[in-house]
Amino acid sequence: MILNVTFWAFSALAVFSGWRVFRADSMVRAAYWLLLSFAAVGIILVLLKAEFLGLILILMMGGEMTIMAVFMVAFMMNPAGLNPMTMVHRNSVAIVAGVVSFLAIAALGLFARFPVARAPAGVDPTRKLGVELLGNSMLVFQTAGVTLLAAMIAAIAISSARGRYGDADQGSVEPDQMVTAPAGDVAAAAAHDPAPVISPGVHQ
Repeated sequence: MILNVTFWAFSALAVFSGWRVFRADSMVRAAYWLLLSFAAVGIILVLLKAEFLGLILILMMGGEMTIMAVFMVAFMMNPAGLNPMTMVHRNSVAIVAGVVSFLAIAALGLFARFPVARAPAGVDPTRKLGVELLGNSMLVFQTAGVTLLAAMIAAIAISSARGRYGDADQGSVEPDQMVTAPAGDVAAAAAHDPAPVISPGVHQ
């Protein structure tokens, strides 16, 4: 009974958070809603006795979404990726594609006959699955993981120590905006005010 309630609760959470991905108004919020959706699916896989697949899904999606959010906070022109922005394009096509995909996957889960096969005694299914998935690319994936970790640490250091608008511990001050004026106005202002006048297209 408890397993059934847990299964349906995380199923509802996965669907709800997946829907929220397309309702969020920023890249960072969408990334973490997507992370929550994948985490719920991973827990469902654990409940279905696919512990390795469920935990590796949570691990991979947790790292991927965190890295993406950190890079958006560090480098997006939209400060921290948190300002409202349009997250959905071609709404009608997206809705049709989403509904069709959902119905196809739901029908597969409800009506397909999945084989029942048990691992032979003395065989480590986790190791066999890892070799089957990665094969000779194991070293490449391990190297890529270390590289992504180094890039994430560097992005955090850049975004936390020195922001786009100044040092983080001294507050954030926006740079002066570009000031433009017609050439006649610039000459008139210079004649009445000896102070330096900003020419067209030059930052203060």
